[in-house]
Amino acid sequence: MHDELIAQAQAWLTEDPDPETRSELARLIDAQDHTELAARFSGTLQFGTAGLRGELGAGPMRMNRSVVIRAAAGLAAYLKKQGHQNGLVVIGYDARHKSHDFAVDTAAVMTGAGLRAAVLPRPLPTPVLAFAIRHLGAVAGVEVTASHNPPRDNGYKVYLGDGSQIVPPADADIAAEIAAVTSLTTVPRPTEGWDTLDDSVLDAYLARTDAVLSKDSPRTARTVYTAMHGVGKDVLLAAFARAGFPEPVLVTEQADPDPDFPTVAFPNPEEPGAMDLAFATARRGETAPDLIIANDPDADRCAVAVRDGEGDGDGDGWRMLRGDEVGALLAAHLVRRGATGTFAESIVSSSLLGRIAERAGLPHVETLTGFKWIARAEGLRYGYEEALGYCVDPDGVRDKDGITAALLITELASVLKEEGRTLPDLLDDLAVDHGLHATDQLSVRVEDLSLIATAMRRLREQPPTELAGLPITRTEDLTRGTDSLPPTDGLRYTLDGARVIVRPSGTEPKLKCYLEVVIPVATPAGLPAARAKATEVLESIKRDLSTAAGI
Repeated sequence: MHDELIAQAQAWLTEDPDPETRSELARLIDAQDHTELAARFSGTLQFGTAGLRGELGAGPMRMNRSVVIRAAAGLAAYLKKQGHQNGLVVIGYDARHKSHDFAVDTAAVMTGAGLRAAVLPRPLPTPVLAFAIRHLGAVAGVEVTASHNPPRDNGYKVYLGDGSQIVPPADADIAAEIAAVTSLTTVPRPTEGWDTLDDSVLDAYLARTDAVLSKDSPRTARTVYTAMHGVGKDVLLAAFARAGFPEPVLVTEQADPDPDFPTVAFPNPEEPGAMDLAFATARRGETAPDLIIANDPDADRCAVAVRDGEGDGDGDGWRMLRGDEVGALLAAHLVRRGATGTFAESIVSSSLLGRIAERAGLPHVETLTGFKWIARAEGLRYGYEEALGYCVDPDGVRDKDGITAALLITELASVLKEEGRTLPDLLDDLAVDHGLHATDQLSVRVEDLSLIATAMRRLREQPPTELAGLPITRTEDLTRGTDSLPPTDGLRYTLDGARVIVRPSGTEPKLKCYLEVVIPVATPAGLPAARAKATEVLESIKRDLSTAAGI
């Protein structure tokens, strides 16, 4: 077995075009490190609806140039079989390690396959790539990014010509074409022949952001902004300047791209400690900001923090809003502006959106998790997912967009500021109008992926009958699908006044459990008691669910 493993590694080594990973693999072979080699050659990174994502390194189970070249060749073959013999593929990339290399390799493969390729001019937000696909009439797009994953990771996200991420069966068809690539020697890779775009696409994207805001809305809210060491800063500042908002105060330590993300354990605004520098910047600002805005590293997500009058929030006077809270605020703002069309969300997001849409007489749909599904809602006007993703201009970007979401939430804060009110005040209004919808998440990160499968199997074989003393009135195994949803690996529990969904993450080694409690509120005076009760129930659900899942 060891001889076979060494032979596999040596065969891979002979084709590896990257001196760094060749050197890394050669050291492992010379050291006869069978444990590490087995981890790298135990299979291949699976191409799915999230494309590819994984740790950088040598071998088929890591992200590297060899894996990317195969993925690009598979995508090119798929596109040609779909009749796009001379179609344009536009390629974007973030500032992570190897992102530019992966983008150039993709352009070379597309060109060698007879397709046309165009690469964005520099590291830019993912929504710029999603916009560019439709703007340029491309048949597909590729974004090289691992979003908010740890620094050691990178990824490869594929869009088709409608500007949406791939969904089945396209993912399986592309995966089959990737598997058919037997050797890199069969993949032509010229050294020239593709275009490197200028700033005209970015300029067109920025011009499109004008459509997000009302023409005569106030632009007075002051913001602190962090790019989380990613690529959002320049584009967001340009968009805010176009809109006429006060220039955001930057969290300077996190303002510029840095693939090592030195100030955060995980470059995700949702992770503990990630927003600490933003809170510190807001507290010491000479001009008191009205809100804090954060993008994740590829700027397709938007986080918002507000002043916490109780002084007991995450940031000593500041509180991070949950994605569900921002999702409801943006929906309420769009309704107030007279928006029409479908409001869509993933099944793990708050049911409050449905209440808002129903009150406004607007269509509302739930989809599977991921904007690859949300973006396909018929007649979409607004879509969001609790993981800080918001699509506020689907005609411009048919994906989540952290830049336009930041513009819209800052417009809402400005409108409320002119009325002497705040974002939390509007949340209070929504709670009184529709009931307090309190959400939380139990998220377990694992090193051994088998633990996730074990937990899911345990929940299926020994399903809980109650959580937090609330009887489970309905249990749905989502692998069977529902009347409105295709099959997915997940479980949904309906309780009296609560809801729980359990699913493995599609992009990280995590088991995620999404909790929601709904408590009626008659008057604003009842909100403190309702929030205390919701917190108590949510914590109890988390404890009971953790026990039931064995995690």
